[in-house]
Amino acid sequence: MNTFAIDRLHAREILDSRGRPTVWAECRLASGARGAASVPSGASTGRAEACELRDGEPSRYRGLGCRRAVANVNTVLHDGVRGRTFATQAEFDGVLQLLDGTPNLGRLGANAVLAASLAFARAVAAQRGVPLYRHFADLAGLPLRTLPRLTVNLFSGGKHAGEQAALQDVLLAPVAVQNTDEGLAAVVAVYQCAADLILRKYGQRLLRADEGGLAPDFPNAEAMLADAVEAIAAAGYKVGTGMALAVDVASSHFQRDGLYHLGGKPLTSAGMIDQIADWVRRYPLVSVEDGLAEEDWANWPALRTRLAGHSLTLGDDFLCTQPERIRRAIAAGAANALLLKVNQVGTLTGAAQAAALAREAGWKVVVSARSGETEDDWLADLAVGWGADFIKVGSITQSERLAKYNRLLAIEAETALPLAG
Repeated sequence: MNTFAIDRLHAREILDSRGRPTVWAECRLASGARGAASVPSGASTGRAEACELRDGEPSRYRGLGCRRAVANVNTVLHDGVRGRTFATQAEFDGVLQLLDGTPNLGRLGANAVLAASLAFARAVAAQRGVPLYRHFADLAGLPLRTLPRLTVNLFSGGKHAGEQAALQDVLLAPVAVQNTDEGLAAVVAVYQCAADLILRKYGQRLLRADEGGLAPDFPNAEAMLADAVEAIAAAGYKVGTGMALAVDVASSHFQRDGLYHLGGKPLTSAGMIDQIADWVRRYPLVSVEDGLAEEDWANWPALRTRLAGHSLTLGDDFLCTQPERIRRAIAAGAANALLLKVNQVGTLTGAAQAAALAREAGWKVVVSARSGETEDDWLADLAVGWGADFIKVGSITQSERLAKYNRLLAIEAETALPLAG
């Protein structure tokens, strides 16, 4: 059995795609192998997520600095693992969690712990002499079989675009393509048509959200969906069979006092389910993310039943990549797809456990980036290694998103793997 001795953990503060601080970390093994990684941060966050550590100093980055998290990597985590030998990622991550000592990584910070977890994985892959996607597959005990299909931000609202429209994201899902290269070409064609459409309709073209989605002042959620369909047709693709859509409703952000305030119109949970079902009937939606609020547990099973056979019922804020919430949702029949965000759980081991639970239940897995990203591309390797059905990393206009797409293209060229079915 290979073992991996730690020589040094080191971190520093860098900036994410929103100009906010985040954590970069490097792990150096006794063999001389090194691995480095940086971690993302979300805007639309679930209450059950692992806890980032921020500095809270108003005079510096409005309190969002990460110097405390960086210091925790350079002291507590470094001192706790230096000179120790680990046989597995799970063993390493377990020590990180013990050093933190809280269930949500709130003492040292999930941003500190995840940066160390990812850096160790990269260092081990380097020592083994294998690509990172192969190492991730080996960690999960999975063969390399497929590449994830794309879901790419077209329009954005909600928390990602200053609350301009109720829907957080409307995404493109190229379905009649044979590979990632074809998928990206199709997405770019539709995006360009959508930009022209937005200019004609709203007199706005260059307004973009955190993840690169076009974000004019849509009058309502319906307009976002209708404009997306119009852009698909304008680009010459068949709506539904050539290019489909996915949507992130992010309902928790407009639920108040038990009612959903969608465009100013209050709806009960049953009314919200009716609205979503109507969208699925009229638009080619392959996936509906967070159609209900994260604590509306009683009504999620009805949503899944209503959409069954037509669209995935995808949980993000609802599940927060937390194994205990996934188990509860499986038992309740409350969803059939997991949006996997590694920083929601704080370690690679925790994320792998979440993905395994979803797979065992027959769910689909969608590997996702966050609104605050870096140019690091480890997420593409993880999506391939863990056999994700879809990947969601944002639009096609910003370098922190394109880094992931370009990495997928490189992996596709190396492996010739087919797209997931």
